Amino acid sequence: MGKPVLKSSLPQLAFSVLFLFIFFSSVCSDEASKTFIFRVDSQSKPSVFPTHYHWYTSEFTQQTHILHVYNTVFHGFSAFLTPQQVASISNHPSVLAVFEDRRRQLHTTRSPQFLGLRNQRGLWSESDYGSDVIIGVFDTGVWPEHRSFSDLNLGPIPRRWKGACETGARFSPKNCNRKLIGARFFSKGHEAGAASGPLNPINDTVEFRSPRDADGHGTHTASTAAGRYAFQANMSGYASGIAKGVAPKARLAVYKVCWKNSGCFDSDILAAFDIAVSDGVDVISISIGGGDGIASPYYLDPIAIGSYGAVSRGVFVSSSAGNDGPSGMTVTNLAPWLTTVGAGTIDRDFPAQVFLGDGRKLSGVSLYAGAALSGKMYQLVYPGKSGILGDSLCMENSLDPNLVKGKIVVCDRGSSPRVAKGLVVKKAGGVGMILANGISNGEGLVGDAHLLPACAVGANEGDAIKKYISTSANPTATLDFKGTILGIKPAPVIASFSARGPNGLNPQLLKPDLIAPGVNIIAAWTDAVGPTGLDSDTRRTEFNILSGTSMACPHVSGAAALLKSAHPDWSPAAIRSAMMTTATVFDNRNRIMTDEATGNSSTPYDFGAGHLNLGRALDPGLVYDITNNDYVNFLCGIGYGPKVIQVITRTPASCPVRKPSPENLNYPSFVAMFPVSSKGVASKTFIRTVTNVGSANAVYRVSVEAPASGVTVTVKPSRLVFSEAVKKRSYVVTVAGDTRNLKMGQSGAVFGSLTWTDGKHVVRSPIVVTQIDPL
Repeated sequence: MGKPVLKSSLPQLAFSVLFLFIFFSSVCSDEASKTFIFRVDSQSKPSVFPTHYHWYTSEFTQQTHILHVYNTVFHGFSAFLTPQQVASISNHPSVLAVFEDRRRQLHTTRSPQFLGLRNQRGLWSESDYGSDVIIGVFDTGVWPEHRSFSDLNLGPIPRRWKGACETGARFSPKNCNRKLIGARFFSKGHEAGAASGPLNPINDTVEFRSPRDADGHGTHTASTAAGRYAFQANMSGYASGIAKGVAPKARLAVYKVCWKNSGCFDSDILAAFDIAVSDGVDVISISIGGGDGIASPYYLDPIAIGSYGAVSRGVFVSSSAGNDGPSGMTVTNLAPWLTTVGAGTIDRDFPAQVFLGDGRKLSGVSLYAGAALSGKMYQLVYPGKSGILGDSLCMENSLDPNLVKGKIVVCDRGSSPRVAKGLVVKKAGGVGMILANGISNGEGLVGDAHLLPACAVGANEGDAIKKYISTSANPTATLDFKGTILGIKPAPVIASFSARGPNGLNPQLLKPDLIAPGVNIIAAWTDAVGPTGLDSDTRRTEFNILSGTSMACPHVSGAAALLKSAHPDWSPAAIRSAMMTTATVFDNRNRIMTDEATGNSSTPYDFGAGHLNLGRALDPGLVYDITNNDYVNFLCGIGYGPKVIQVITRTPASCPVRKPSPENLNYPSFVAMFPVSSKGVASKTFIRTVTNVGSANAVYRVSVEAPASGVTVTVKPSRLVFSEAVKKRSYVVTVAGDTRNLKMGQSGAVFGSLTWTDGKHVVRSPIVVTQIDPL
């Protein structure tokens, strides 16, 4: 694929037209039509046209059907076009940018209490459980009949709501209520792609052309954020108890932008942002990220563009960090106006055990709920001994029934869904499966509702089992399932799959921002598919247990709804700041959180500011607020010109004569980057402004945890005094170190913190010091 071509981003060409062609070379060589998104200067519309739609259809796409017209967070349209049509439209002077539609992927009980929420106390009490806040969920839709979406005893729908409940396959306005107040679906971009094909307009056994959820992911995330109390909830006996969302009384508006087995398209996601903001949502939850593992510049990223339009209008946007951990620089959704959420464990587990024929007992996890093996020993086999990769991974049709029939099969994790491997084993006649992690997953485990007796084990246990098989004349094993165990220590632990920093796009900005529960989370489930999501799984369950940063994101979305309800005047940046500066870096043993993949202590590259702690976020004391103009200055600081910035901000932008420092964005974290070429003392200076949201008369004093020996952190002033008349105070931080003696950790950085306290509030920010090569 070709690289984007940028024709006019230099300052001296600021008034020229900017053409951004994604995959330009492939477009020129491929005559097939594709969907493109066009960013248009709305102020150029001739007055003769009553609407932008009339202008677009008359002047740009006379022979082509427009898919979406964007008016709120973005100005422009998307259309299915030939390369010749794209080239022609691109030459129009009003076109600022053009980019090809891309496919994105989803980032796939006790968690509210684990976040510090308690009935009739604290944030739940202060916010009335979020009853006046509207959360928009961008996902695979919703199963509206689920009791998690009951409107029993809820008050009237907020008057400001302008949304709709759209009609489609097995869905009508009657499916909405005072809880689920809106439901829309966006399929035009999906259907335009030849690879996706049209959806059945009436009903389809695989998918519904409506807001109804055929996948389950959307129902799960929506109920995680704002599900009502559901008593006697469980998944086949696991995690029994009361299921409830973080903001149980918040209203839900569902925007179906993702489709089963075919992902989510940028043109549809951007349309959802456009309409959701117009509908009147207060919070947007989007557990979706790039499907290619490459971070796009903000002006080429419709999630970044759409979310800026939302945040600039006061809408909080929570996004998942991605599931490509534990490798470094894997975090996605990097825009500074997005709140980016990684995943951690909670203090609940679903243990299972592998008993080997030599008497050893190895620990793992499972959500298997069928007939047990009852202690019977079975022959144990590892198909990977053949040396064929597909065999060791238990890929479709890779197993020889003569080898595995009646045996427990060891399968390596990777390349296909974990539950699909179990189905392959079952079809080949195996009686059970041991799913072994490789080195990339380390010791990180998640439970699955397998179709046959199966247990997931870490890389060390997997290696031990394989060695036993290779050295024993008659290897045997059995599996035992222990149900649900509470009070697990340590917790939280950084999930091995949770994407990690540093920020691959702008390393001076720490991402992820924080972590939240994302491992083995129980929430509502669709009735259209079984708990594995496999078409062959005929089981049905009211609730399901899933893992991923997809599950962590709606925890923060629900938390934002509670904070918005308790503090209606807080901006999205202030809400994020309250979460970040009160987040905890300690587990339930009062030790620094560990990394599940390695067992070592984790760092801000893993958890950002820490783990969400809503027991403290209600009253953070100080917040770091950020205005729209601050974001523009940040974009100027990273080298974007006014025309490029306008692609993101919708309105014309101008940069200061003196280039701003991107490190001075008023973020609740600090990243000091020293040049590798520096041969002596290097320093970096930051300016921050805090707003007092606590007691009017307060005095805060600073304390610093230095990142490493030889690194000094100086804060001036070291004391901030607030009064009725003085709500804001600024301070300067200087981080300095002798690069000749600075020893970076395994991650290539060292870490510390800066904390303001008034005796009651503790306002903490992480500090990262790293060395980079100059661009």
